Amino acid sequence: MIRVLLVHDACLLRSALAERLAREPDLEVFHTPWGAARRRLGSVRPDLCVADLDCETGYALAPLGELKTTATGSGTRCPLLVLASAHRPGLLRRALDAGAVGFVDKASVPEQLLTGIRQVASGLRYVDESLGFGFLKASQMPLTKRELSVLSLAAGGASVAEIANRLHLSIGTVRNYMAAITRKTGARNKVDAIRISLGEGWV
Repeated sequence: MIRVLLVHDACLLRSALAERLAREPDLEVFHTPWGAARRRLGSVRPDLCVADLDCETGYALAPLGELKTTATGSGTRCPLLVLASAHRPGLLRRALDAGAVGFVDKASVPEQLLTGIRQVASGLRYVDESLGFGFLKASQMPLTKRELSVLSLAAGGASVAEIANRLHLSIGTVRNYMAAITRKTGARNKVDAIRISLGEGWV
């Protein structure tokens, strides 16, 4: 029996997907929203976690990293299989950096997800072939980690001075980073750079 924890913020979709997965005789399925995911992981102790990268609070990748570093009852790490979209390559890249070992296209049929679950549970990696172009775009991510840090704070509403203070940079350096970000993303201005980067999943 494979114990699966499904993490998804949309209650109706989560419940429907959990019900579909639970029809399989070899799966025992539990589900939770992102806000309770880490606590639920500790109580369920699943064999793998299936996580949707889009969440209501918009910060799915931070708790995704926490799920990866939370030990299960056996002392091993819980494998992660993520539900993603090829048109948001930034999320694919960030999920890969967070340690995900399985990737299923959210537009796929349920059978594709079942295949991914069983492969990851058996210790293998799984990548939905329809996500190939998304991974290709993810490998071409134009921003550095420092630029992403600056942009993430800007996207959260921080001013240039606040960004400088939080990252221990000068105001001039932050402005230089924002200029570079605008140029690399092909944006017209800071607001446009934030819009483009959010759409791609970089922040």
